[in-house]
Amino acid sequence: MTPAAFAIPGDMTTLTGGYIYERRLLEGLRAAGRDVTHLALPSGFPDPSGAETEAAAAMLQAVGPDRVLILDGFVSGAMETARLARVRAPMVAIVHHPLALEEGLSEARRAHLYRTERDNLALVRHVIVPSPHTARTLVDRYGVPGDRITVARPGVDPASGPPDPVDPPLILSVGILHPRKGHDVLIAALEHIRALPWTCVIVGRDWDTDHARALARQAAQTGLGARLRLAGEVELPQLQRLYRQATLFALATRYEGYGIVFAEALRHGLPVISCRVGAVPDTVPHGTGRLVPPDDPRAFAAALQELLATPAALRDCRLAARLAGDGLPGWPETARLAGDVLETVARDG
Repeated sequence: MTPAAFAIPGDMTTLTGGYIYERRLLEGLRAAGRDVTHLALPSGFPDPSGAETEAAAAMLQAVGPDRVLILDGFVSGAMETARLARVRAPMVAIVHHPLALEEGLSEARRAHLYRTERDNLALVRHVIVPSPHTARTLVDRYGVPGDRITVARPGVDPASGPPDPVDPPLILSVGILHPRKGHDVLIAALEHIRALPWTCVIVGRDWDTDHARALARQAAQTGLGARLRLAGEVELPQLQRLYRQATLFALATRYEGYGIVFAEALRHGLPVISCRVGAVPDTVPHGTGRLVPPDDPRAFAAALQELLATPAALRDCRLAARLAGDGLPGWPETARLAGDVLETVARDG
């Protein structure tokens, strides 16, 4: 089997969707018997310092042409093109979602990231993406030929146990405290349904400190008290327990390239309430919940209220979610697809 090197910046145990995908992919490729070296690049990507860029470029350029070099999306999206062009190994990029589509960028920064990622993707032999939506984006906006893209959906593990819903119903949200995740919209929506019985837990570590503080202030100002909890980052056993205890999964995201947390919710048979943006419609099948326009707290509240107040609708969505979750691929299948890409790249020279 073709050997590879996997370039991932920073701590790959970080609990974000992109890092989880890449860590599990690395583990899956190794479990399949492949020789895959982990290149632990500096943590500054996608905004590396000059010294970090120098160090990362040296590591990438040291990989020989006998290995396929897999690039994390922060690296393929932000590394200087001239430096990447000097890499000897054939390259495969993993793109969760293009960096220029992130929230809160200045127009100059957005334009720079777009040009860099577009030019870098022209250098790689193949691109692995987590969803058909991301594949379409790369074809339509970045000029990547469709035959150089493989969709390898994130795998899921078996549900951590049978459902054990609590009373009052628990609304669970999981996502880093970043503007793109729309937790501010969820909090605003909860104010509209305060008359219903429920509690809500938002799980996610601080990514943007200023935004995290703003969310804490917003939550306090609602007057919902203990009904609404910003739990921060939690250990996996506690997160799995929350999935089992929940009645609904809710994430008012403004954009997703896939959304591993949606797959996790479906695997646990949880109806999903989210927004009709990015890859969410690809990830959350029809009938498994409700998708509403982004940045619309009243629409989000109406979807929450419908399922919380209508037992038949909740039951139908729960059944559909369970069926959809049972059909999701496992991580070995994701690794198999990535392994096929490595063989294709090596064969085609």
